[in-house]
Amino acid sequence: MSAGIHWRKSSRSGQGNNCVEVADARLVRDSKLGARSPVLEVSAKAFSDFINAAKDGRFDG
Repeated sequence: MSAGIHWRKSSRSGQGNNCVEVADARLVRDSKLGARSPVLEVSAKAFSDFINAAKDGRFDG
Protein backbone atom coordinates (compact mmCIF):
# COMPACT_ATOMS: atom_id res chain seq x y z
CA MET A 1 0.00 0.00 0.00
CA SER A 2 2.89 2.41 0.69
CA ALA A 3 4.44 2.39 -2.80
CA GLY A 4 4.29 5.83 -4.41
CA ILE A 5 2.76 7.49 -1.35
CA HIS A 6 4.37 10.68 -0.01
CA TRP A 7 4.48 10.43 3.80
CA ARG A 8 4.84 13.59 5.94
CA LYS A 9 5.69 14.18 9.60
CA SER A 10 4.49 17.13 11.62
CA SER A 11 6.80 20.12 11.50
CA ARG A 12 6.66 20.00 15.31
CA SER A 13 8.16 16.50 15.47
CA GLY A 14 11.71 17.79 15.02
CA GLN A 15 14.34 15.40 13.73
CA GLY A 16 13.20 12.42 15.82
CA ASN A 17 11.32 9.38 14.63
CA ASN A 18 8.90 9.12 17.55
CA CYS A 19 5.82 10.36 15.80
CA VAL A 20 3.24 9.42 13.25
CA GLU A 21 3.34 10.22 9.55
CA VAL A 22 0.37 11.12 7.37
CA ALA A 23 -0.32 10.88 3.66
CA ASP A 24 -3.22 12.23 1.64
CA ALA A 25 -4.80 13.49 4.92
CA ARG A 26 -6.28 10.02 5.48
CA LEU A 27 -3.43 7.53 5.87
CA VAL A 28 -1.49 7.26 9.15
CA ARG A 29 1.54 5.14 10.10
CA ASP A 30 4.23 4.91 12.80
CA SER A 31 7.38 6.71 11.67
CA LYS A 32 9.65 4.39 13.68
CA LEU A 33 8.54 1.42 11.56
CA GLY A 34 8.49 3.26 8.23
CA ALA A 35 7.46 1.00 5.35
CA ARG A 36 6.98 -1.93 7.79
CA SER A 37 4.32 -0.02 9.74
CA PRO A 38 0.67 -0.98 9.54
CA VAL A 39 -1.30 1.78 7.81
CA LEU A 40 -4.49 3.17 9.28
CA GLU A 41 -6.88 4.59 6.70
CA VAL A 42 -9.57 7.02 7.84
CA SER A 43 -12.05 9.20 5.98
CA ALA A 44 -10.98 12.76 5.20
CA LYS A 45 -13.75 14.07 7.51
CA ALA A 46 -12.67 11.84 10.41
CA PHE A 47 -9.06 12.99 10.01
CA SER A 48 -10.12 16.64 9.83
CA ASP A 49 -12.27 16.20 12.95
CA PHE A 50 -9.30 14.63 14.76
CA ILE A 51 -6.92 17.45 13.79
CA ASN A 52 -9.44 20.11 14.84
CA ALA A 53 -9.99 18.38 18.20
CA ALA A 54 -6.23 18.26 18.79
CA LYS A 55 -5.88 21.95 17.91
CA ASP A 56 -8.71 22.76 20.32
CA GLY A 57 -6.85 20.94 23.11
CA ARG A 58 -9.52 18.27 23.59
CA PHE A 59 -6.83 15.59 24.12
CA ASP A 60 -4.76 17.60 26.59
CA GLY A 61 -4.43 15.92 29.97
